[in-house]
Amino acid sequence: MSTKADFYVGRDTEAEWMGSIAWDGTPVAIPKVIREATSEEEFREQVARFLKNRSDAATATQGWPWTWDSSYGTNYTYAFAEGKVWTCHYGSSWWDAMRPEPEHTSLKRKGAILPDMSNHRKRTAGPKGQGILIVK
Repeated sequence: MSTKADFYVGRDTEAEWMGSIAWDGTPVAIPKVIREATSEEEFREQVARFLKNRSDAATATQGWPWTWDSSYGTNYTYAFAEGKVWTCHYGSSWWDAMRPEPEHTSLKRKGAILPDMSNHRKRTAGPKGQGILIVK
């Protein structure tokens, strides 16, 4: 299923984007070891391991893979902050990633604060060495 997901440390405009996946990003498809992390170190380690083993993953060193400028355009966002993992759906209100997904009608639209990723887009060499955007 083409359910995209982004992973961050932090839940604000200064959050650090770690990477993204293009498939199976729903909370039930994200490994429990990621969703139940209780330290930043553990979260970073588990997300790095998860992304490394996926052909649909993009990491921060590879660049922002989406055509949109923030995770408001991504199905699910996961973030480690305040000692636990949080998730939101298209930038809705955050909820504890270990709890069942709330009804979307009860979530505040764009309730999450997310960073602008437009300056982190994936690029490759184009004609005469100019960068061009890779659109997937």
